[in-house]
Amino acid sequence: MIFPITLIFAFLLTLLLTPLAGSLGRRWGVVDAPGGRRKHKGIVPRTGGLALFGGFFVTVLLLTFLPDWTPVAAWFPARNDPNEERRLAALLIGSVYCVVFGLLDDRFSFKSGPQYLIQFGAAVIGFAGLIFIKHVNNPFAEGFFFGPDGFPWWIVFPLTVFWFMGMMNTINFLDGASGLVAGVTAVLSTVLALHMIFKAEPPQLSVALLPTALLGVTLGFLPFNFGRRIFMGSSGSYFLGFAVAALGIIGGARLATVMMVVGLPALEVGWLMFTRWRRGVSPGEGGRDHLHFRLLDMGVDERVLVVSYWIFCAMLGAFTLLIDDRLLKFVALSIGVLVGIAIFVWASRQPTKPPA
Repeated sequence: MIFPITLIFAFLLTLLLTPLAGSLGRRWGVVDAPGGRRKHKGIVPRTGGLALFGGFFVTVLLLTFLPDWTPVAAWFPARNDPNEERRLAALLIGSVYCVVFGLLDDRFSFKSGPQYLIQFGAAVIGFAGLIFIKHVNNPFAEGFFFGPDGFPWWIVFPLTVFWFMGMMNTINFLDGASGLVAGVTAVLSTVLALHMIFKAEPPQLSVALLPTALLGVTLGFLPFNFGRRIFMGSSGSYFLGFAVAALGIIGGARLATVMMVVGLPALEVGWLMFTRWRRGVSPGEGGRDHLHFRLLDMGVDERVLVVSYWIFCAMLGAFTLLIDDRLLKFVALSIGVLVGIAIFVWASRQPTKPPA
């Protein structure tokens, strides 16, 4: 009962908050106008992150406090992890941090250096709240890398920072077509929730409410974003990147599950940094060399491109849910890396026809 209620509440709340966020964006002057690498038409507010954050923050806050003093306490699954509330606090504090600095980025257009510092700060918040990577499954044998004790602490911190910054950059780089990031995040949230409910041993029902809330939030935002009436901006991409990174760890280090769904966009981050470095361009500089921009400039319809991305990620997500063998998942991920690189090389060599 509580899962559909959480989904519907987050969906409706975000559906109501998104027009308000758009109005605030116009009032504050935080908007995108056509020009440069932006090929949309008209003035579009880029404050959708406020609606995404607001829907998620309020929903999770209610999930955290309602069971303690309401008659619906029996609907909520028990929390089995004594550190769960501390991780929830870090998730919410980190979300506030990302939205605040994301809005500042939207307003003042920070260079890549300050952006990386913001991402590093978000990772530190997560780490302080016990959202860190201590164990990673070994695909070649039963158990974890470095044995049952997991990684030594001198590895845990940089690995956790790399994970958070990598996911935040992945979502930020992917945010270039209307509805692309929101849809991919909705797919990933669905996969994480189903994994926690049906695949985890024991089932992580209380934690599964978090990706369920994020699913409702992204679905409530999608009609406006897909219709090009509002963009999520840096506030939205920072928040979603942080939330995705955190949920992948809070859910029992489902890092492989996250990487299977967003593997292609994550791989592209590394590809773009490498190719820009070879061209003597700052790796964090904006441009239309992203895969989705290249495909759009080759003449692919934007909505066809976006829906195709959703379907592709959903297929990979279904694979992770249906296949339990670790080695098979590792082989599939490795093949995906090779195919992804081949796609990037092919796309980079195609002639483009940028839209007017």
